[in-house]
Amino acid sequence: MTTTTIQVSRETKAAIGTFGSKEDTYDQILKRMYDLAVKEQLREFLLSSENTITLAEARKRHAERWHK
Repeated sequence: MTTTTIQVSRETKAAIGTFGSKEDTYDQILKRMYDLAVKEQLREFLLSSENTITLAEARKRHAERWHK
């Protein structure tokens, strides 16, 4: 695997370091942080109420569309 260098401030490096232990590399810490961020984005997406309707509204629409 090839590696690369990214520039971050000392403050950012210190903050990132607080997410790991002495055995962790910055690469491991950043991967773990990335995985957590992806899970959080998915959680926010799944729990979002944007473009949703209430169960009562869904029942009303269903009754209107499928009335006998």
